[in-house]
This record gives sequence, C-alpha cells and structure tokens, in this order.
Amino acid sequence: MKKIEAIIKPFRLDAVKDALAEIGVAGMTVSEVKGFGRQKGHTEVYRGSEYQVDFLPKVKLDIAIDDERAAEVVAAITKEAHTGKLGDGKIFVSDLINVIRIRTGEEGPDAL
Repeated sequence: MKKIEAIIKPFRLDAVKDALAEIGVAGMTVSEVKGFGRQKGHTEVYRGSEYQVDFLPKVKLDIAIDDERAAEVVAAITKEAHTGKLGDGKIFVSDLINVIRIRTGEEGPDAL
C-alpha cells in the first residue's frame, strides 16, 4: 500500500478530485494548508503599504491506495494540477505499513 500526499493550488482541487473520481479513487482527505517552496512567497500591496506574504495558501490531499494503482493516481494528480507556473505543488509517495478500518476492524488492503 502507498500513501500519496499532494500539495496543490487551491483552484485546481475540483479538477483533481474529478480526475481521481473518474479512475475510481474511493476516498481522500483534503486539508487547507499554508507554505512555500522555491517561490518564497510574494509581495502584496494593501492600502498603499507593501508587505511580504511568506506562506501561500495550498491544499493538501492525502490518499491511501494499493501499490498497483499508485502510479495511476500520481499521473492523474500531476495532469490536473499542472499549470506550468511556479508553485504548482509537490507529490510525495511513501510506503504505508498498515491501515485499519475502525468500524469493522479490517486491516491492510481490505481496509482501503
């Protein structure tokens, strides 16, 4: 099993969610997060004063998936989250040791 964490631009969430639904991803967790990467934030002007915004709003997706489907999920996220501009985001893929469904007690791939 794999855990896929994707940090994307908030306005790309609906497109990514729809693409994942099309390939049969049954569930995900979505969190609003803030951060920065290479772009190091940006400068904004408010009421004539300029100030630095260090942490930009992003959306984090957490998806647990079978090993065989991980590449397909990563490809769908990459395709739909891509804008070609700085700050498109990152995808992290890590091994998932165990999953337990609380309601039934199922473990491993059966709990996905």
